[in-house]
Amino acid sequence: MKEIDARQRACPTPVLMTKETIEAEAPEAIRVRVDNEAASQNVSRFFRSRAYEARVETSADGFEVIGTRGEAEPGPGPQAAAGPEKKIMVMITTDRMGSGDDTLGAKLMGNFVRTLGEMGPDLWRLVLVNNGVRLAVEGADVLPALRDLESAGLQILVCGTCLDHYGLLNQKRVGETTNMLDIVTAMQLSDQVINI
Repeated sequence: MKEIDARQRACPTPVLMTKETIEAEAPEAIRVRVDNEAASQNVSRFFRSRAYEARVETSADGFEVIGTRGEAEPGPGPQAAAGPEKKIMVMITTDRMGSGDDTLGAKLMGNFVRTLGEMGPDLWRLVLVNNGVRLAVEGADVLPALRDLESAGLQILVCGTCLDHYGLLNQKRVGETTNMLDIVTAMQLSDQVINI
């Protein structure tokens, strides 16, 4: 079994190391050692996108993500792009809109998120980074609206490094924990990126 030690590596390095190994060697099985839950989720999802079965084991110093080549077709990943004629990605970097009055800013952001569905099928991805990840956690005012968007088929990507930084990884209630490689790939595939 191929071994990769990605402990003490910042996002998206564990995924990039795994990708490089798969592309160079195509091993039947790979064990990737990581030291945080966000990285274990990201590597697991990457394995599935490359037709590997993924299993996570807890170790004394973090997690071991074991990928075994399977018979399955590659699963959906950020590269999957079917559906809308125009792919619009919205990236939200804060839990408030504008500056000045924080209460007003939170209210405006809530209204914005609840109105996103009006973009119709062209709304292709919603990406939450930095303080924007607070919108996807337990107790967030817009959580029901985000769940409705996700149920309607919108892929919501939530930055794992950001969740970890704010100590919110275990409080995320909507979207996929993701990494910068997925975000950059989604940006490349989108026809338009709207930054908030």
